[in-house]
Amino acid sequence: MSLNGKVAIVTGASRGIGKSVALKLAGEGADVVVTATSLEAAQMTADEIIKMGGKALGLKVNVADSAEVDALFAKTVEAFGKVDILVNNAGITKDGLLLRMKDEDWDDVLNINLKGAFACSRAAVKLMSKARFGRIVNISSVVGEMGNAGQANYCASKSGMIGLTKSVAREFAGRNVTVNAVTPGFIETDMTAVLPEKSREALLQQIPLGRFGAPEDIANAVYFLVSDMGAYVTGQVLSINGGMYM
Repeated sequence: MSLNGKVAIVTGASRGIGKSVALKLAGEGADVVVTATSLEAAQMTADEIIKMGGKALGLKVNVADSAEVDALFAKTVEAFGKVDILVNNAGITKDGLLLRMKDEDWDDVLNINLKGAFACSRAAVKLMSKARFGRIVNISSVVGEMGNAGQANYCASKSGMIGLTKSVAREFAGRNVTVNAVTPGFIETDMTAVLPEKSREALLQQIPLGRFGAPEDIANAVYFLVSDMGAYVTGQVLSINGGMYM
């Protein structure tokens, strides 16, 4: 397994894409620290990894709180000795038309999605630059590239993650730390499962491949970027969207 001996942190990994990424990295040999806003939810994913025969730790973390993020990395080093891989997946939505969007809806989404990725990346590169090895993957979104009505806050946060990706990639390439973004299209998760059938059909008409993606499609892309196969890739945006945006 190509990630044997590696230690990964995956934020927002209690379900959906984050959970799939955590399970994939564990299946490839990594020790995985799983975070969520609920300790019970984080531990459920960690327990699945342990049942697979892997090593995992579940932690409750608010990624928008720098003190909690610093504690996350300290606990990871205490448990596993290092941090090789960071996947910034934690994210929320608080959708609404711009004229009706409240300040707190803007702030909450930007704080979790963008500030959270910043805080985790800052903590990670302190360790990775000293070790002269690291892999960071930011889970952005197709709407961060193309925009979407009613999601000004979410789109801004996800577009911001792309800029963050490219800047950090340039800063730390000399330390053998690669930083890339993955932009999922519409993926079959709890979020898309509740969409009305008419909405699903309208979305499918925008996707040339004619289907929603699976969380595993994103997990496979992340695995490529953090494995030796992606060692010469940095500062890039890998779009996994079925052709929805080109």
